[in-house]
Amino acid sequence: MPQGDLVDTGALLAVVDVRDEWHEICLEVFQEASLPLVTTTAVLAEMFYFASKVGGLTRRAWEFIRSSGITIAPITDADLPSLDALMLRYADRPMDFADATLVHVAERQGLRTILTIDHADFETYRIGRNAKFRILPAR
Repeated sequence: MPQGDLVDTGALLAVVDVRDEWHEICLEVFQEASLPLVTTTAVLAEMFYFASKVGGLTRRAWEFIRSSGITIAPITDADLPSLDALMLRYADRPMDFADATLVHVAERQGLRTILTIDHADFETYRIGRNAKFRILPAR
């Protein structure tokens, strides 16, 4: 049985950065999300890269990750062909590696909801061949 909602880099950053225009709405969505929130190490790497560019944000990011009910879905060698296929399928966007891991985890674990501010990409991506993501927060 699927559990939780997916969470992407932008939504994580918005929650920890009070100056982010998406901060308040992402905080509200996080409080109503199905736990545990599911992400990948690729998303965390991206988040900590961007957080390191803003003073004090890395510490707040760590505090949030440790206290927020986030779980990390594993990506192994066996997943790499599927990630490659996804990135080829969406080469016209282009799909980045972190997004590919989230779409792959959605397919593998039967998850349909994603917390993201990246509406343009996740409105395009499909779970399997036809299923659309439920994107929170809504535009």
